[in-house]
Amino acid sequence: MLAMILAAEALVGLGASIGAGIAAIAAGIGIGKIGASAMEAIARQPEAAGDIRSNMIVIAALIEGVALFAVIVCILALFS
Repeated sequence: MLAMILAAEALVGLGASIGAGIAAIAAGIGIGKIGASAMEAIARQPEAAGDIRSNMIVIAALIEGVALFAVIVCILALFS
């Protein structure tokens, strides 16, 4: 019985670690796509660079917020 409880706790730790890693990787990919798309849009319309850059920063901040929330949820799952 004790072995099953310890195995379950180990799986919770593994799941939380994998979840936090996936959240960080997904945020990096998302922000990379935003940056690439923004640079392409600025190259096509240089006069709109200010608007594109400000929108890019807002969207990147939202993605970072979601990624941070996902990592915090994984950490909470690890300690509960």
